[in-house]
Amino acid sequence: GVGTTLNNIGFIYSSLGQYPKALEYYQQALAILQQIGDLSGVGTTLNNIGFIYSSLGQYPKALEYYQQALAIRQQIGDRSGVGTTLNNIGFIYSSLGQYPKALEYYQQALAIRQQIGDRSGVGTTLNNIGTIYNYLGQYPKALEYFQQALAIRQQIGDRSEEGATLNNIGFLLDAQKQPELAIVFFKQSVNVIEKIRQDLRVLPKEQQESYTQTIADTYRRLADLLLQKDRVLEAQQVLDLLKVQELQEYLSNVRGNQQTQQGVDNLPPEKKISDSYNQLLNQAIEIGKELTELQKIPYAQQTSTQKQCLAQLTNQQGQIVKMFEEFTRRPDVVASVQQLRQTAKDQNVSLQRLRNISDDLKRLEQNAVLLYPLILEDRLELILATPGSPPIRRTVAVKRQDLNQAIVNFRSAFQNPNMDAKKPAKQLYDWLIKPIENDLQKADAKTIIYAPDGQLRYIPLAALYDGKQWLVERLRINNITAASLTDFTIKPQAHLKVLAGAFTQGHYEFQLGKQHFSLSGLPFAAKEVADLQTSIPGTTKLLDKDFSITATIPQMNQNSVVHFATHAAFVPGLPEDSFILFGKGLPENKLFHQQ
Repeated sequence: GVGTTLNNIGFIYSSLGQYPKALEYYQQALAILQQIGDLSGVGTTLNNIGFIYSSLGQYPKALEYYQQALAIRQQIGDRSGVGTTLNNIGFIYSSLGQYPKALEYYQQALAIRQQIGDRSGVGTTLNNIGTIYNYLGQYPKALEYFQQALAIRQQIGDRSEEGATLNNIGFLLDAQKQPELAIVFFKQSVNVIEKIRQDLRVLPKEQQESYTQTIADTYRRLADLLLQKDRVLEAQQVLDLLKVQELQEYLSNVRGNQQTQQGVDNLPPEKKISDSYNQLLNQAIEIGKELTELQKIPYAQQTSTQKQCLAQLTNQQGQIVKMFEEFTRRPDVVASVQQLRQTAKDQNVSLQRLRNISDDLKRLEQNAVLLYPLILEDRLELILATPGSPPIRRTVAVKRQDLNQAIVNFRSAFQNPNMDAKKPAKQLYDWLIKPIENDLQKADAKTIIYAPDGQLRYIPLAALYDGKQWLVERLRINNITAASLTDFTIKPQAHLKVLAGAFTQGHYEFQLGKQHFSLSGLPFAAKEVADLQTSIPGTTKLLDKDFSITATIPQMNQNSVVHFATHAAFVPGLPEDSFILFGKGLPENKLFHQQ
């Protein structure tokens, strides 16, 4: 019991991504389970330790433990465990780039999982085999396995993995220079993901490792392909959903809404392609169901009728596979793709959504525009939505690496009083604002509502410099996560109630995570708060020692505006290491952690 519980605690730490801690508990569990001769438990724990080393990228070490787990599971006849570990070993060889070896283990895992009727495991291994053939450039073979995996995953209702396989097919078609078809499958993948988030379904952690890494890539590649085809409104929809997805990965509890649940619109030709493909997929699912039931009966025990039926179904399955192979060459599919090439950028993609963006911006009555940047490897894409026109696209020829370096230079300059910040601020201005200057003038823009992408979150747009003045001197800047999560309705406030706190005096030094902090009071923050109190009568003022957690938190919901003039930091590593500093500092009042 102790061994089992230690193993379970290890699994919890593994699920939290705290791999060294998980390893510590797994090793304790292993020692006990070996001592009492619990071979089943030993096999499970060895496999779990292998997974930890795999997650840490220590593949030779992972392989060592997986091989030990495999030997024990084979010894005690644990067929399900053998299938799992063979699949895991295949993943290790795949990660090491030894694709023929990976294929060998995946095929062994597939045979066992098919024999014992492990449909979820069969779907996983079929998908993995497809990935190997994709790496090897054998695209027809890869597509065959992906489609088989997709049929099973749809059949058993595994929505997250269905989305992952649709994503794989999208990337495969993209690699084959079929962007229109790739867009169709990427859209299906994104729409599955959005439905999952709307339901707030929590993915099993063992699936998250590979799954969450591919989600952002799916959104980005879909947006990239759409922009290459000048389908800007659709790209804006995808970028909006990408922001929500990235917030979900950080906070882990972001629920979708009615707008995000709709996902990305399909154009009529795309819907025709999807419907045709899903019709074929449904046939494969029905055949797969019947085959699965028959295969549960050992062949020697089957009646002649059952054997005949098995032969027919196997033949039908082969025909379906061939139809999948020929799908992209079907005349109706080719015609739909041709139609997309000719008319996609001019088609009306949810005019209601376009009207909603325009109406939202007009409703603000601030001459506001909505700016979405997208960082790609070879360029920066700027999407600008204005009150009076469809979204505008501007492309900037700057590599991701150069943009990242400029962001580092910008931050360094602003954090060092001896450095001139204007040069890096001007460089970023030339990439982010200059390409849309004329569009801003035409829209008579006074406010930029900004949804930053990737590393651009680490710089304030207001601090860019045009060569004469800072951007904040010309325009108001409001940061949002995504338009779909933002309420643009202006709510009249009869009476502002402000809670204003400030850390103005004193000095605190402390260690948090791997970082050392040395923070001093902000001397002009006292005047800042005093001016607020003068401007807005009834403002509650809290300074220094009065600006404590115990005094502040209870009052926050009783005010319509909360204004803090203090230090805060997003600390790399554990989310709980990020903080807002209150006036009492450490250790008297600790820190207010993000939860």
